[in-house]
Amino acid sequence: MAAATRGCRPWGSLLGLLGLVSAAAAAWDLASLRCNLGAFCECDFRPDLPGLECDLAQHLAGQHLAKALVVKALKAFVRDPAPTKPLVLSLHGWTGTGKSYVSSLLAHYLFQGGLRSPRVHHFSPVLHFPHPSHIERYKKDLKSWVQGNLTACGRSLFLFDEMDKMPPGLMEVLRPFLGSSWVVYGTNYRKAIFIFISNTGGEQINQVALEAWRSRRDREEILLQELEPVISRAVLDNPHHGFSNSGIMEERLLDAVVPFLPLQRHHVRHCVFNELAQLGLEPRDEVVQAVLDSTTFFPEDEQLFSSNGCKTVASRIAFFL
Repeated sequence: MAAATRGCRPWGSLLGLLGLVSAAAAAWDLASLRCNLGAFCECDFRPDLPGLECDLAQHLAGQHLAKALVVKALKAFVRDPAPTKPLVLSLHGWTGTGKSYVSSLLAHYLFQGGLRSPRVHHFSPVLHFPHPSHIERYKKDLKSWVQGNLTACGRSLFLFDEMDKMPPGLMEVLRPFLGSSWVVYGTNYRKAIFIFISNTGGEQINQVALEAWRSRRDREEILLQELEPVISRAVLDNPHHGFSNSGIMEERLLDAVVPFLPLQRHHVRHCVFNELAQLGLEPRDEVVQAVLDSTTFFPEDEQLFSSNGCKTVASRIAFFL
């Protein structure tokens, strides 16, 4: 994939984007040596909020709540020269609805190096915390990593993927970094951003969206107030979620719970058009229809929502070209 440029433009395939996320987890170069000013260091933090808004508007299908919440939270945080706490977002929803895509966009539009910036840190339970029996070592290593990197540069982004699979109790070590204290362990951390990604709450979000459709309500009429309580309850009731035994939700350390709604057929069609445009191809009706016909929708009676969102669109297009 060609090197990404900043500004609103056609975005690469989601699969390629997720590949960059994995690469970013191990990225580290000499740029880390050029910044040693601690709390006053901006490093390669170069926010482009208009570009982010434009990209979200053009390429994120069917997520009016996520777009509004993420942009509002980022604007307030970035424009505050002295925030009182880090920005902490928790993204929830069904698979393929755009959670990882949005987190990747944030890295791209906030840091000059994008996902390859040494200030962007990605954690996956499968890659970084695979053995629950090693939880105490993981806690020590995670605390040291976060503290060390925030000491090097307060403007850092920490992405925690698949929170459903994180060892319960691990996130407890992050709690001191997420609150409104001025200094933790000698480190000024108030300009950091923490993003947690989870499928938990997806079923509850889907049910609210389904009931709205059955009541002939536009999905844009669905309010955060309808979704936030059921998402929070789903997380708190799940003993296997990464927030379990952490105190993060109980102490209200999240600045926003961001719901991602299930995608309908016309949203998947939008994803197909975007992917074809990225490939430099004109939309062909037979290809678009073939992708839609090969996509599974649910519930069984209504056939309303895509089972995998837009997650498999790129691979399906490759198959039908």
